[in-house]
Amino acid sequence: MPPPLTPVITVFERSPDCGTGLARDMRVRWALEEVGQRYEVRPVSFGAMKEPAHRALQPFGQIPTYEEGALALFESGAIVLHIAEHHAGLLPEEPNARARAIAWMFAALNTVEPPILEHQNAVLLEADKSWHDARLPLLEDRIRERLGELADRLGNVDWLDGAFSAGDLMMVSVLLRLRESGLLEEYSSLCAYVARGKARAAYKRAFAAQLALFLGKPPAGW
Repeated sequence: MPPPLTPVITVFERSPDCGTGLARDMRVRWALEEVGQRYEVRPVSFGAMKEPAHRALQPFGQIPTYEEGALALFESGAIVLHIAEHHAGLLPEEPNARARAIAWMFAALNTVEPPILEHQNAVLLEADKSWHDARLPLLEDRIRERLGELADRLGNVDWLDGAFSAGDLMMVSVLLRLRESGLLEEYSSLCAYVARGKARAAYKRAFAAQLALFLGKPPAGW
């Protein structure tokens, strides 16, 4: 029997974000919702993530993974790029605009997200360290530097480069990780940018699906 063509993504069996949309499968769910592609999820426990069967799909023992027929992918950015390249709606057709949208995907993951993750790790995992209080303001300033540059580039437009694209999807997903820090609120244009992303119907459907899984009940329509 040939493998199913409906994409299957792995997600946390019990997400540490408590269904609030921060787990990285949310990025993949959102992309699939944007392009109107039905998908299935396979919840995995933290233990199962470290087993050989899952590591065959994701060598670092993380989520999400993506399976579609004979194709297996890992890393949320690579998965979203694959979806965007094979479905209309997330990448412009004009070659230069398409290349710029992909560049913004990389910028979100490689330039904006790293200092945010470093700050999160410091808050969650290093609060008992003697150097924590001195280090935290330095990490916050690194984030502010990136946010200031991003706000300058965004200006007064709705999206980073014309119409909404996979670049905006990834950037909004990254900025959402600042929700508890209060840092994003220092940049009104970025707050509005994130709000526009969250207001999209596809985002709302993806969020509802992730939350419903955490709460143990399927979303309406499944």
